[in-house]
Amino acid sequence: MNLYTIPDNKIQAAAALLRAGETVAFPTETVYGLGADASNPLAVRKIFQIKGRPNYHPLIVHIAAASQLPAWAQHIPDAAWQLAAAFWPGPLTLILQRSNQVPNEVTGGQDTVGLRVPDHPIATTLLHAFGGGIAAPSANLFGQVSPTTAQHVHDKLGSRVGTILDGGPCRIGVESTIISFVHGEAVLLRPGGLSVEAIEDTLNKKILLAQPNSFKVRASGTLDSHYAPATPIEIHPADELWLRAHRLANLGYKVAVLNLSDYNECVGSAEITSFQMPLLADEYGRELYATLHRIDNASFDRLLAEAPPVTQEWVAINDRIRRAAQGTANETEILVREDSR
Repeated sequence: MNLYTIPDNKIQAAAALLRAGETVAFPTETVYGLGADASNPLAVRKIFQIKGRPNYHPLIVHIAAASQLPAWAQHIPDAAWQLAAAFWPGPLTLILQRSNQVPNEVTGGQDTVGLRVPDHPIATTLLHAFGGGIAAPSANLFGQVSPTTAQHVHDKLGSRVGTILDGGPCRIGVESTIISFVHGEAVLLRPGGLSVEAIEDTLNKKILLAQPNSFKVRASGTLDSHYAPATPIEIHPADELWLRAHRLANLGYKVAVLNLSDYNECVGSAEITSFQMPLLADEYGRELYATLHRIDNASFDRLLAEAPPVTQEWVAINDRIRRAAQGTANETEILVREDSR
């Protein structure tokens, strides 16, 4: 069987599981999602149980087409319809005022809901076969590295999921861009697979950035600590990267280095392994999570990431690495103290 196609009977079986209140892991263009019937509160609760996710952290509802928006949201502004027409299916999530049919379990008790139309043939086929909305965060344990292959889902969630649909590696590799229209204006809550410039060009206006202390809407994947591997991460500019790597290696740590620059000083140190990352942001994003999974599986003690460029196309990458490093900050701080003795 071709890795990128799934027989119709398997899709139908997955849709039947969703109708029965069970979970299904499925591929999207961004990452693999852990899905349940978004209209079934008991089914949605299983997502939180499987992931270990706090029940106040809202989920994104995946729908088959923009025409289904009114079933899940109300008071939809024209600008939201513009973005849906331009970028769905695709890596864009819209935060809108929820309709009366959306369970509290999906929204974390808020009066808003996140919605998107995924751009993957298996996700599309599953949504049409199921006929409803599928609530689906990333198919991993809460706060950990998102899965971009079916094997990643197997490794972390295994038999806890009703079934896992294998659609091969995800094409984009980082999560969707989240735009809120809760207060009338378009506000960026999370950078992702769709660039802010593309959104601004479509709306012909600048997008506001959410201010942590003033914008109260919670959205998926926006906690300070998220996307974290088991291996503690430090982020360093290129001119400090290898010096830090050798210091850690001299302390006896097995070190992985995510480097962009060609200059490679790990030669001669068995304790340092270089993972040369792509120089283009979209290619880097496609490989990032898979590389973090590889590093965790190889039992490295520490991971050093070369700070990516700060240009617009790298915004989502910088966001994910920063949140991942925040998730391992305590161990890294301990290591810094050890190194300073």
